[in-house]
Amino acid sequence: MPAARESLLDAAVRALDRRSWSAVRMVDVAAAAGVSRQTLYNEFGSKEGLARALVRREADGYLAGVERALAVPADPRERLTAAAEWTTAAARDNALVRAMLTGCWSDRLPSPTLSAVASSSAVPAQRRADGPLPSPGDFVVIVRDRAVAVLASAAASPAEASELVRCCELAVRLALSCVAAPPGVGGVGDLVRGVFAHPHAVR
Repeated sequence: MPAARESLLDAAVRALDRRSWSAVRMVDVAAAAGVSRQTLYNEFGSKEGLARALVRREADGYLAGVERALAVPADPRERLTAAAEWTTAAARDNALVRAMLTGCWSDRLPSPTLSAVASSSAVPAQRRADGPLPSPGDFVVIVRDRAVAVLASAAASPAEASELVRCCELAVRLALSCVAAPPGVGGVGDLVRGVFAHPHAVR
């Protein structure tokens, strides 16, 4: 990602820490990033374009964290636990991630449309974020499928493969429920490990 674009997105995050999205001004974001307002418009086209790019970057960052968690050298149960713990930590620390995972967008946050936007913008296609943004249901499928792909070698038979898909989806949904209603002692880790207490769970 070009340095100016990354700097503008970082500046937008900092602005959002101090005020609601409706009060964030494009001129202030540009000034904080050390570029002209025209550069900002060249990169994103509009405030909606900036919002979509910001949400897209946070979604990509969250999913990259899922990939890192699933890549830890451990058994499938601990990999899924790590992914679930990353999900709850990311949502706790990042209001945009929490909104994306739950669908609950506060008035303080940008809430770009989830559907794809028209591509008539003057912003070059390689810089736009005009594809559909993931919904909470999309995140369930994306994370489940990534977990299944990483852990597939743990399933030796079709029955175990089916059970792996079930365990992965349940782990994702448990993590998302813990984002909405944080658990008490033991946290999401104990809940996900409990998924594997089932006698047919993949080990």
